[in-house]
Amino acid sequence: MSLIYLDSNASTPVAPEVLAAMQPYLEDHFGNPSSQHWASSGAKDALEAARGQVANLLDCDPTEVVFTSGGSEANNHAIKGVYFALRYQGNHIITSAVEHPAVLEPCRFLESLGARITRLPVDGYGMVDPEQVRRAIDKDTILISIMHANNETGTIQPIEAIGEIARAAGILFHTDAAQSVGKIPTVMDALGVDLLSVAGHKLSAPKGVGALYIREGTPIVPLVHGAAHEAGRRAGTENVLLNVALGAACELAGEWTGAAEMIAMRDEFWQHLQNQFGNRISLNGHPTERLPNTLNVNFHGAIGAEILEQMPEVAASTGSACHAGAISLSPVLEAMGVPVSAGMGAVRFSLGRNTKYAELQRVLELLTQVVNTHNPT
Repeated sequence: MSLIYLDSNASTPVAPEVLAAMQPYLEDHFGNPSSQHWASSGAKDALEAARGQVANLLDCDPTEVVFTSGGSEANNHAIKGVYFALRYQGNHIITSAVEHPAVLEPCRFLESLGARITRLPVDGYGMVDPEQVRRAIDKDTILISIMHANNETGTIQPIEAIGEIARAAGILFHTDAAQSVGKIPTVMDALGVDLLSVAGHKLSAPKGVGALYIREGTPIVPLVHGAAHEAGRRAGTENVLLNVALGAACELAGEWTGAAEMIAMRDEFWQHLQNQFGNRISLNGHPTERLPNTLNVNFHGAIGAEILEQMPEVAASTGSACHAGAISLSPVLEAMGVPVSAGMGAVRFSLGRNTKYAELQRVLELLTQVVNTHNPT
């Protein structure tokens, strides 16, 4: 049985080039990068080189990159850090109903401390209306946090338009770009953001490393307090090994030219699914404003988890959960207004850089067998 991996939005395999970049820091360069002697100079140089690689991908200054333990920490740092820095100026934060829990839960926590959170709705494609962002702003608004691309549906939000609104109002703007960095352009000035979160394991680096872009001059309080590491913005001895890995992954992402090929492969797969299942299948997410690797579909009358259980060689994700016999949709699909009758059959296929068309053909064959067996025409 050949194993097929179509869950790259959950995590990606570590690229060989990234493993090679890490190797010297498993054996040598063991010194603390903050120390001032021969055992530390190589580690310090590697750390700053990696920071430059991340900055090159984001088209920002290296001094604006703070290494973190991952996307969740970056999101928490951005949201909590701005709130604690500006809470005496205002207490209002604007976000959306389809954010990752790493954004929604920090907002919920701050709500318990007196923050006022506006969670904007989305349309049937999972997209935020910039005009609703504009209308939600008031005199107490200190931060807008809208994700760049959704992890479940791949829908790309109109970040540039929201950024213009935020700049005009003088409000800080954060975006969770865990899913978009390395897949679509993430140029800081073009996006118009003040803070942006990166998750290493979404772009061929190991788990446990990420970064937060903080535009020069942005008021923010550290999430982790201690010594003055990361220019005083994140305490703790820097993880040179994983930061080098993130740098190498970002350099690799900057060289990747396969987006158009990936879109063509994904769209051909979707066309075959439509031909095979007709009105028994529907798309979740925007038809065009979507990550190049993401295809989230509903198999009507079926249960996504049961479909995948019958295809153990295929790694993919569902958009619903089954508890005590009851089907519950993910908050994302629910916010989009996807009916339970359709969404209970949701399956997300997220391609990777190494996905082959033959693998998608095999998945189509398996789906045809499984879905037609359990839900014949």
